[in-house]
Amino acid sequence: MDPRGKTKLASYNNSWYQPGPVVKRVCWYVTSALFFQTALFPFSSFKVFLLRLFGAKIGKKVRIKPGVTIKYPWFLAIGDYCWIGENVWIDNLGMITIGNNVCLSQGCLLLTGNHDYSKPGFDLVVKGIILEEGVWIGAKSVVCGGVVARDHSVLAAGAVVNEEMEAYSVYRGNPAEKVRGRRIGEG
Repeated sequence: MDPRGKTKLASYNNSWYQPGPVVKRVCWYVTSALFFQTALFPFSSFKVFLLRLFGAKIGKKVRIKPGVTIKYPWFLAIGDYCWIGENVWIDNLGMITIGNNVCLSQGCLLLTGNHDYSKPGFDLVVKGIILEEGVWIGAKSVVCGGVVARDHSVLAAGAVVNEEMEAYSVYRGNPAEKVRGRRIGEG
């Protein structure tokens, strides 16, 4: 036998994780497929209404583009004047809190779930995400569970972040590293 151990997916057990009643999850799945994950329904105000109906806390003037996937609205809080671009995937097994004036660009992923690869059963790990005011998450980038993106930080397109992002800082790469400060001027 290999002394390093082996993965045994047959022993995987996430029965401790209860994201909500089955009926609620099924109703959301259908609603999401009909109104969010399609390009045929571009109306943000109705999407915001539906998210609130399912328990999300949504601020004013939030824009939600077509093709957006949100796992569980009841684990989502979005501030005022936020933009959620096409094909954004909010995989919120845990709470995701998005501050005011946050932009989630096309195709970015917010992932609160992961697995403990050091356990034979590949145990589920859930950690929330916080995006503070003025954060910009670039196109096709990935924000991992446990990340706090401080005020007005930027994650460049295609980057992957799994640690805290400092305020007014720009990050890029995989893993994301701070490359410069962010200055916002009148223009």
